[in-house]
Parts: sequence; C-alpha cells; structure tokens
Amino acid sequence: MGVRLLCLLIGYAFGMIQSAFIVGRMRGIDIREHGSGNAGTTNAMRVMGTKDGLLVFFMDTFKSFFALFTVQALLGAKYPELIYLLKIYALAGCVLGHDFPCYMKFRGGKGVAVMAGFVFFSFHWTFLPAAILLFFIPFLLTHYVSLGSLILYLGCFVLLVIEGQLGVYAPAPQSVLIEMYVIMALLTALAYYRHRANIRRLLRGNERKTYIFRKNNPK
Repeated sequence: MGVRLLCLLIGYAFGMIQSAFIVGRMRGIDIREHGSGNAGTTNAMRVMGTKDGLLVFFMDTFKSFFALFTVQALLGAKYPELIYLLKIYALAGCVLGHDFPCYMKFRGGKGVAVMAGFVFFSFHWTFLPAAILLFFIPFLLTHYVSLGSLILYLGCFVLLVIEGQLGVYAPAPQSVLIEMYVIMALLTALAYYRHRANIRRLLRGNERKTYIFRKNNPK
C-alpha cells in the first residue's frame, strides 16, 4: 500500500501545476472568473484563444507524462509486476491534483488533458491510435469537446480491460489487473461527474461548440 500511496502523491504533485491558471495570470486574468470558470483547456481556448488554449493543453498533458515517467524511473525495475498499476495510481493522483488543487480552493479542471497525456505518451503505445480515434472523430464531427472527452475516458477504460485480459500487461497477476480496472472505472465515473452540466446540455442540444481555427464564444 505504501508504494501505491507514493505514486498517488507523485501524481498529485504534478497535477497541481495549474496550466490554465498560470497562462491566464500571464495574460492578466484569473481564468476561473471568465467563461465557464473552469481551469482547463477548453475554457482557456474560449477565453484566451486557440494559441493559449493549445499551450495549456500541452502543459497539462505533460503533467501526466512526467508523473508516469517519474514512477517508471523510480519503481519500474523494483516492481515489474506492478508497474502498470502504479502508473494508474500516478494518473489518479494527477487527475485529482488537476481537478482539486488544494492551493486553489480545490477549483481546477476536469482532467481530460491529463488523461490525454496518459494515453498519448506514458502508459502503453496501443492507447495512442485508439485515443486519437476516440476523441477526434466525435470532436471533429460535432465540435463538442465534452463529447470527445467522455468517449475518450469510457473507451480507454474498455481498452484497458480488453488488453488486460489478453495479457498485454504481463506479468501483472489477475488481482492487480482487477485493481487497475477499478481505479480506471472510478476515474471515468469522476470524469462523467465533472462533466454532468455538459451532459445535460448535450442531451438538450445546446452544448457549447469549440473550434480550433475559428474564434470561440467564451460565454
């Protein structure tokens, strides 16, 4: 349990680096007082523009990359049968630090860019093509970031279970695999909870759209 807690804390430390807040301060604003009030990529893009929004996105993705890289470097050789589980604990800490930073009164983002860093760079190479399809197809078809984000989280959970049962994460035993599934299921549930207002708007058909190459309405 001690090594799991260590990975959780490593992730939380990296997750607390609030990119949207930092970039907003560089532009003379508090991102939490503009647009949706969310300290994440989508609101940053709507409020500060595509360039700053993409900067926030890449900064947030690299939070999970560095958290998982640190865990791999420190613990990979010592715990080969646990390393994928420990990476997921680091992801969980990173999401919690991003969503609930203690020094910002627990007002952060929604953890999507952090998950993007996890699947793009840090966990297993098979997640990269799947994540690109899971996020960008629904986003480019609808321009709803929230829809792509929700599909990304759910798809990554399903992919994790499928690959785990196929032996991709060997030598992890079945008990470790189940623990991995439970943590990812909880993170997916948290993402859906954090997007509950977006889900209501999607169901009503009045969710805000986001464009990469067009000016976005911050309201």
